[in-house]
Amino acid sequence: MKSAAKSELFRELPSVDELVRAPRFAALLEEHGATAITDAIRSGIARLREQISSGLLDGAGLGLALEGLNGAVEAQLRTVLSSSLRPVINATGVILHTNLGRAPLAEHALAQVREAGLSYSNLEFDIEAGERGKRDVHVDRLFRKLLAESLPSLIETAASAVPPGRSPAAPSTISTIVVNNNAAAVLLALNTLAEGGEVVVSRGELVEIGGSFRIPDVMAKSGATLREVGTTNRTRIGDYEKVINERTRLLLRVHRSNFEITGFTEQPSIEELVALARRRGIPLMEDLGSGALVDLEKFGIQGEATVLDGLRGGVDVVTYSGDKLLGGPQAGLLSGRSELIAQMRANSLFRALRVDKMTYAALEATLLAYVKHEYGKVPALRMMSLSKEEIGARAESVASRVPSGKVKIEIIDGESVIGGGAAPSSVLPTRLLAVTCSGVSADELSERLRASDPPVIARVEEGRVLLDLRTVFPEQDHLIVDALEHVVHF
Repeated sequence: MKSAAKSELFRELPSVDELVRAPRFAALLEEHGATAITDAIRSGIARLREQISSGLLDGAGLGLALEGLNGAVEAQLRTVLSSSLRPVINATGVILHTNLGRAPLAEHALAQVREAGLSYSNLEFDIEAGERGKRDVHVDRLFRKLLAESLPSLIETAASAVPPGRSPAAPSTISTIVVNNNAAAVLLALNTLAEGGEVVVSRGELVEIGGSFRIPDVMAKSGATLREVGTTNRTRIGDYEKVINERTRLLLRVHRSNFEITGFTEQPSIEELVALARRRGIPLMEDLGSGALVDLEKFGIQGEATVLDGLRGGVDVVTYSGDKLLGGPQAGLLSGRSELIAQMRANSLFRALRVDKMTYAALEATLLAYVKHEYGKVPALRMMSLSKEEIGARAESVASRVPSGKVKIEIIDGESVIGGGAAPSSVLPTRLLAVTCSGVSADELSERLRASDPPVIARVEEGRVLLDLRTVFPEQDHLIVDALEHVVHF
């Protein structure tokens, strides 16, 4: 397009001020205000200028674009003024999907968050005494209840760890504090217990998980020195004992997140590590990561240690997450011997890493479900408990409601996974909706599902889109039907 012709088109563009005052934008102006409307119109005019400059618009095209400017401005307002953080439907079958927010919260937990957020609360106020209190008492009391059945053995274990010349701890031996995630929990524990000293850990446990979070990096930030022992696949208790010296402050065991080592392997048992820690007078810490509070074998998940297993076995401090197998909000929890937890609470780093009232509200409500043995109220646990037959019946129902035509749906066997670094080798049998669409590739079909409202997130395997209803709430099944109906009209 000649420059003279472009100049003519530029002159046809109305001014931003003129459009803001135009009757066609009056309703939007009243609803959203002058600033938002002005910015949206300016953005729309700028795009038209770019299209004229690049030769994409002639006179006729510009006329059509100006007629449709209302719609473009409305679309811009929706983009700018709507929340970026949106709910999505997780049809991947990954229960603790880190990219999708990990564990969904229970209804009663959300109600507790709303109540705590809408009003003032006794977050750090002792109502009975009428003076300042501690925020961690709200969940610490519930952890004590959950551990009560094993408390005698825990007390005995903790008492045996008290250095000579000191009295054993009182019956309230096990305490819990909360920080903002498990990485923070590990950082706080290492900084408190081992700053300026050495931490002994197996090479096979120097893990990296999502977001480039590496145990050695956290250890360096804590001010502690890493002392690696053993090899990637084999570490013996003797390897730990050989390197213990006057600078050793802590023995560390790390849960292998997102992977497992099989074959020619060896790893000291918790019992061996506890015995060594007691014999040498050094605390033993376990970074459990996922942090189950109940035995997951009832859900068909094998070999996943619980928080209680570690404490009952004699581990001094266990760190774990709130939004993984526990099924609560994002949080990092530290449970262990009261005198060690007290040191962490007194660390100035604890204040920098502590959580707010809404996290405490959600965590307390989640823990109450455990105290009452109402595990079905915790969404992540409820999803784990679903049988293949239950999921299959729902899948058949969804498939029957999608009109036959371009979309073809098969119901096939498949596997769900836990995710979130938990039980990496465990899978749960499920039934999948295997979807294909005539003339549309699997990747494009997946993209169309993501463009639904709300977006449907699925898996693509072997040229098909796979939807696993294990991670879809039953009340969302009709939204899956709607999304599948509309993909052909995209």
